[in-house]
Amino acid sequence: MKEDLIHLEFRVNESQQLLRDAIRQYGISKKALTSIKYEGGQITVNGVEKTVRHKLDIGDSVKITFPPEKKSLGLIPQQVDFPILMEDDHLLILTKVAGISTIPSREHPIGTMANYIAGYLEKSGLSSTVHIVTRLDKDTSGIICVAKHRHAHHLLSEMQQLGQISRAYEAFVHGHIEQDELVIDAPIGRKNGSIIERIIDDNGKQAKTTVHVLSRFEIDGKKLTHVRLYLHTGRTHQIRVHMMSIGHPLIGDDLYGGELQIISRQALHAKELKLIHPFTKERMHLVAPFPEDMKALIPTNYS
Repeated sequence: MKEDLIHLEFRVNESQQLLRDAIRQYGISKKALTSIKYEGGQITVNGVEKTVRHKLDIGDSVKITFPPEKKSLGLIPQQVDFPILMEDDHLLILTKVAGISTIPSREHPIGTMANYIAGYLEKSGLSSTVHIVTRLDKDTSGIICVAKHRHAHHLLSEMQQLGQISRAYEAFVHGHIEQDELVIDAPIGRKNGSIIERIIDDNGKQAKTTVHVLSRFEIDGKKLTHVRLYLHTGRTHQIRVHMMSIGHPLIGDDLYGGELQIISRQALHAKELKLIHPFTKERMHLVAPFPEDMKALIPTNYS
């Protein structure tokens, strides 16, 4: 199958601007330009290949063709369908169901979202490896954002570091949280002797979560709280560790003190993603439908 390369096209709105400067407005670094020049990419103006020193006129059409990417030899593509919320030449935003890992491990090299995304890109004929921007734990459901080429991944990673990508989660936790809103600002580190478990650790990495209470109710005499959570940082198991730290672990999260009687996995769903598209500058707001196992927990009298 002939593979399609990724393109970025735009119209010039400034006279006598150097092509190099126009390109930099899209966040393309010197390193990326070198890669485009020497690794099979191309830059054209009105269909003619030009150097970055070329002077542009208003209305010129610039097309950047990114070089083909070397696919990860260790990632096995699998043809498995998954729900897609949005897709264009640069982004692929999808929904992950609970029970599927985001990336493979040595023990489980297949059956992950990365395998499925690799299969989807291969079927689509795209010359790209898998660039996952927002990962989720195996038993967390919801939105995953994927970049379809290295440059998009670079821009989105920078946006994450600057706090320009907003992620909202919903969860059910044990007990009734007294405050309607609170902020948990506590550093997280790896627990000694464990490669998985995290703890609140003064020497760990800074982590901050905002918690909004949506409702308080009971199931079979057990007090539960439905919460919406906003991440200001992206630490491993951040929500799970932070909620445990205030005495309200997620139900179904037995690693961090939750019980399994009501639901068999941590009741955590990545529901919303907000960002400004790194190329079109469009404001984007994606919502992943609530999974059935968590939807069943919401009281019928709660709207």
